[in-house]
Amino acid sequence: MTPLGDEWIVGRDHELALLSRLVDALTTGRSGALLMTGGPGAGKSALLEAAARMARRSGVRVLRCRGSEGESGLPFAGLHQLLRPFLDLAEGLPGRQRAALLGVFGLDDGTPTVSDPLLTSLGALTLLSDVAEHGPLLLVIDDTHWLDLGTLDVLAFMARRLEGEPVALLLAARDTAVPAQLDRQVDRLTIEPLDPAAAGRLLDHQPRPPAGRARSRVLEQAAGVPLALVELARAVARDPAAAHEDALPLTDRLEAIFAADLPELPPATRELLLFAAAAESAELPVILSAVGDRATPDDWLPAERAGLVRVDADRVRFRHPLIRSAVYRAATYTERHTAHRALADVLVGDPDRRAWHHAAAASGVDEEAARELDDSAARAQRRGGYAAAATALERAARLSPDPTVRAGRLVRAATMAMYAGHPRWVGELSAQVATLTDEPALLAEASLRAGWALAVTTRFAGSLGFLLPVAEAAVDEDPVLTLDALATATTPAYNSGAPEHREKILRIAERVPPQEDEIGRLWALAGCDPVRNRARALAMFARAWTDPLAEPGARPELDLPLARMVVLGGTAWVLDETAEAIRLLGAAMDHLRRSPTSGANATVAQALALALYESGSWTEARAALDEAYGLAAEGGLENVVVGAPVLRATLLALRGDTEEARAAVQRAVHGIDLPNCRSLQVRTHYALGAAALAEGDHAAAYDRFRAVYTRQPEPEPLHFHASHYYLADLVAAAVRTGRAEDARLVLDTTRRRLAEGETSARLTAIVHRADALLAEPDDAERHFTAALADPAGDRWPFERAQVRLDYAEWLRRRRAVEARPLLAAALEVFERLGTRPWTDRTRAELRAAGVTPASPPAGSADSLAELTPQQLQIARLAAAGLTNREIGERIFLSPRTVGFHLYRIFPKLGITSRAQLRDALPEPGE
Repeated sequence: MTPLGDEWIVGRDHELALLSRLVDALTTGRSGALLMTGGPGAGKSALLEAAARMARRSGVRVLRCRGSEGESGLPFAGLHQLLRPFLDLAEGLPGRQRAALLGVFGLDDGTPTVSDPLLTSLGALTLLSDVAEHGPLLLVIDDTHWLDLGTLDVLAFMARRLEGEPVALLLAARDTAVPAQLDRQVDRLTIEPLDPAAAGRLLDHQPRPPAGRARSRVLEQAAGVPLALVELARAVARDPAAAHEDALPLTDRLEAIFAADLPELPPATRELLLFAAAAESAELPVILSAVGDRATPDDWLPAERAGLVRVDADRVRFRHPLIRSAVYRAATYTERHTAHRALADVLVGDPDRRAWHHAAAASGVDEEAARELDDSAARAQRRGGYAAAATALERAARLSPDPTVRAGRLVRAATMAMYAGHPRWVGELSAQVATLTDEPALLAEASLRAGWALAVTTRFAGSLGFLLPVAEAAVDEDPVLTLDALATATTPAYNSGAPEHREKILRIAERVPPQEDEIGRLWALAGCDPVRNRARALAMFARAWTDPLAEPGARPELDLPLARMVVLGGTAWVLDETAEAIRLLGAAMDHLRRSPTSGANATVAQALALALYESGSWTEARAALDEAYGLAAEGGLENVVVGAPVLRATLLALRGDTEEARAAVQRAVHGIDLPNCRSLQVRTHYALGAAALAEGDHAAAYDRFRAVYTRQPEPEPLHFHASHYYLADLVAAAVRTGRAEDARLVLDTTRRRLAEGETSARLTAIVHRADALLAEPDDAERHFTAALADPAGDRWPFERAQVRLDYAEWLRRRRAVEARPLLAAALEVFERLGTRPWTDRTRAELRAAGVTPASPPAGSADSLAELTPQQLQIARLAAAGLTNREIGERIFLSPRTVGFHLYRIFPKLGITSRAQLRDALPEPGE
């Protein structure tokens, strides 16, 4: 039992110690973020209050915010609570940040602006950083699971960027409703039920502790939940016979307890409580105005004495959310209807909340209330609150009397939910449309949304089940819709790898007559068969992008150029036009970072990461992976949530961090049906095979690489595209483990398949390397030289370095002097990439060839490897002459955090000033 002020907290010594360390770290300028999770009544709010008291005693300023179920649909309502005391300081923010932040609160100057969620988040972070100049801040957030999605996005943004700020974030949420934005972003502390001994001590601390059978029943019913222990003890003290009642579900029991106090309260007090419960806000003037002359401020006193609410100045708060729920449920339908109608009448200056109360007061369908919510959704959309817009449209649809209008609103809600990056929600909304209308256009659009929702998970067959029928049905009447559906369908078809889906897409595409915009057909051809369709796709690619990319910083007003960039970037990647893929996908990401479409951001960021990885830009690839994973985890994009860690694990394996790589793969694929996600399955095999190879376990590596082809008499690739890139690694492991004949069978059948189309320079080099490793000693050299003949092979430096190392090993045993330049070139790449196992092997070969390799230059590759992707980005921008504030604007950090990172970067690079950065950093891509 721990004393804190005038209260005692029982059985939470461990939790309080963690909170104390968080506050102590804050007083020394160190940031932190912690999310407490637990069931209702676990004591999360009490621990938050304890932390707030600790902070205040230590001179730390505390800012508070509490989620509200009723305001969860109002964009940025929680953020407004948090920042309201300091919004007057927003005038000191950079102009774009100020406009974005004040704009979401409706406090801007009225000038039309394009909503920018990232600038809004950066504005909030910068404002808090400025406030923290005068002393550390503790942000205490309760009922996080009921915050609006806009606020959650801002909090997640800040949680990832607190390093270097004297700001700590302490949140609490129900364990069954942890917001996806924070689920993987913040350290978590689970608030477990009290053990029996602590539960008994808490009972003993009550004014009238139960005894005997009553005590046993209370301990049994409460199951260690502190709130239940306190409330059940109170109930037994009031009515000892209650201890002998049959057991009830805990939540029902608690709500029944809370409601039991209501009949004893005066009618005016009960009415005030109902209006407060209906309002779900803490604004006392609004509640009193709605009730009118039927109650006065004094009528709150009985509720305060009963411990139901706390009234401070102009705010009223329920002691626990379940009290609000009990009050609301205890009222009759008519009483709730009257309360919402009265609240709507007084909220004339707040059209969004007014619309929601009108909707709650509606009896059955009500087109007027639906239109008000529709208008609220439009306002939320303009402010960048796409999730709030989807919520309002979904409610408006339920109120719509006309089924077709209802279906249209559901389709629009699904579109807004898609822009907000919530695929499961999109699927739920789209599924309802077919039950309401037979309008072909609405049904087709709903199917496209449903297909997208499943495409970004791993339910690829389900996605194609929506998309392909739409594509096929529209071939004659609406070929543009067909190509749109095929473009969306090609991505899940690629990820699935199942041949029947790809074949159907290609058959439908051939039935579509030529169109002005052939982008959809291009992606279908390239994404479904990049070898057979390579020549045709490259010709279409050259025609499709004739306009130069927008200048850096440009902001296109239309989505079409951006969509073209994304599709063309994906096409370039699958065709091994890697440099062009990086150019296009990088430009697309520059645009997408300024928009709220987190779903698109995550998938494009992952595609960019793959291209960067293949091009040897591994540090930049890691940065793109971090961005992709963060966005995908927030939005529930399962394919990226799995794929990004698998690629990160590959990088770890190649750099020799094999145990960490295996653990990362295991975490990523847990619960995933990999046979239905063949692209992921193949990449997983490679990551684990690379880890085995890095450890010198060639047998285990062979087993993994061999698994990317089937075991049939004529082996087929597990994935029609991804498998081929690991062919040479398979052969290399086979040669070292006596399995050359099996590998030769795979190589021969693969060569025959590839001969049916046209291979890229990259794939051609991979096949030649495999041929060289399996050839008779006197015949190997011609294949090695063929693998190195095309200068284009330098675009894939790690693969080219592997060929040089294999060739040099062959040469050293025959003409050692000729091996030396190949080994030196390979070593330079391996050292730059930080691939320790390959570096060590190459150095050993150099020594065997009579050369003593030089030590790596101090402060170059090694020091760069110590920098995180974000630190490298900051260093490059600072080297280019940008100020801390300008860097912060560019990469969405506060100036203080930029300075903190530079303070840590300088010693890693062995420099002492900004002026030395340019010389300390290599050019990008070197």
